[in-house]
Amino acid sequence: MPRDLDLRHVISPAVRDLIELANLGDFDRTREQINRLRGCTRPINLVGHTTTRDHTTGETIRSYSTSDEPTGRLLTTCGNRRASRCPTCSRLYAADTYHLIRAGLSGGKNVPETIRTHPRVFLTLTAPSFGPVHNRPTTKDGKPQPCRCGTRHPDSAPELGTPLIPKTYDYTGAVLWNAHASALWARFTLNLRRTLAANFGITQKDMNAALRISFAKVAEYQQRRLVHFHAVIRFDGPDGHTSPPPAWASADHLLRAIKPALKRTTLTVVSDTVGDREIGWGKRFKADEITALGDGELTDKAVAGYIAKYATKSAEDSGTVDRSLVCRTCSGRGTVGGRIRELCPDCEGTRQAEPLRDLPVHQHVRQMIRTAWDLGGLPEFADLKLCKWAHMLGFRGHFSTKSRAYSTTLSALRDVRRAWRLAQADAARVRAGHTVPAPDTVLVTESSWAYLASGYRPGEELLANQTRHDINQAQRRKHEGLEPA
Repeated sequence: MPRDLDLRHVISPAVRDLIELANLGDFDRTREQINRLRGCTRPINLVGHTTTRDHTTGETIRSYSTSDEPTGRLLTTCGNRRASRCPTCSRLYAADTYHLIRAGLSGGKNVPETIRTHPRVFLTLTAPSFGPVHNRPTTKDGKPQPCRCGTRHPDSAPELGTPLIPKTYDYTGAVLWNAHASALWARFTLNLRRTLAANFGITQKDMNAALRISFAKVAEYQQRRLVHFHAVIRFDGPDGHTSPPPAWASADHLLRAIKPALKRTTLTVVSDTVGDREIGWGKRFKADEITALGDGELTDKAVAGYIAKYATKSAEDSGTVDRSLVCRTCSGRGTVGGRIRELCPDCEGTRQAEPLRDLPVHQHVRQMIRTAWDLGGLPEFADLKLCKWAHMLGFRGHFSTKSRAYSTTLSALRDVRRAWRLAQADAARVRAGHTVPAPDTVLVTESSWAYLASGYRPGEELLANQTRHDINQAQRRKHEGLEPA
């Protein structure tokens, strides 16, 4: 009698897990959870419950528990803004940043449309030179010229931005500049206010009573692996975007104040090991007025899109890595244990999660990482935490920041999405014949959640890949005009 053929050893683990998911029951709910994530690369796995009750009657309005899920857990998006980590969540972050910037230029999202009449300037600030690098110079009419090395480099040349003479390049200065770039920006905004007050012929106190300076900025890495900033700077009234600035404050005043404010903005870094250094902005900067309407290059929409494009980029876009290089086992100490300490079994005392010499990066990037790591071991730079931020080439600030009264906030945008989802859920309850609370009902929510893990099961990964494929296909068809927008 022939024996039944066992194919389990030739079926991939992912397919086998998919079959197990289908056998759990309510496979449609499992697929619904994954589709709702829209292809998130590494979702957060949670366990817990939440219950919403009417405060007056005690009636349960909504309740949810992961024990009712087929897999016993809830998958939520990771929310990572890095495109290298999660393209799906980074696109949502970029979209939120776009709306945040656009609201501060055109209005909307609880910002009045009169914001268009406020003077606005688009500013780009760069880092100083720490040594000559390979580049693609052009003449005034845009004709390409050879690099100092004598070669006409193509756009994708890996040597672009790297030192012409690595032995004489000031790597220490470059890393320290990245580490202090955010503090330099804060000092620049302070000097800009002082310069404006002097130009207006009034005290800073009087200027603050009549005028407010709002801004939104993003950081971007240049090819030479130094950060530079793109910023929107705007005049407001004393109450921020809800009040107009005085008639005597114009965009020309902003443009005239930027250059002297940049010149007086410096920081002194004190070190007995590498010597004292004065850090300031590069000589090259660009400042232009933003036009509300018209065919100009710097319109509201163009500037918002330009800034949002960089909101999800990080240091890895300039050729470095997107993960911390500090050993997690010993937290960068190199040893483990209590009173009796031993070498960390994972890093063997190097404090590094992986050897710097083995990183798959360009030699110029590796040298910046190594310099940041070495400077991080000096006591005078302990507060900079350069070992923790070595993979960011020393930069430790937020990539996207704004002043308090510029426009809406990312949290407010997320709250709107959350409210919309609750409204959709209530509408579904009404269609199912259930009652929903009146708008003025006081609700009390009790929740208990715990982190379980990150990522998908192998079978869920297959479903997520299918979701990503369907979304990409739909976007391609919309772009080609095959489907209505």
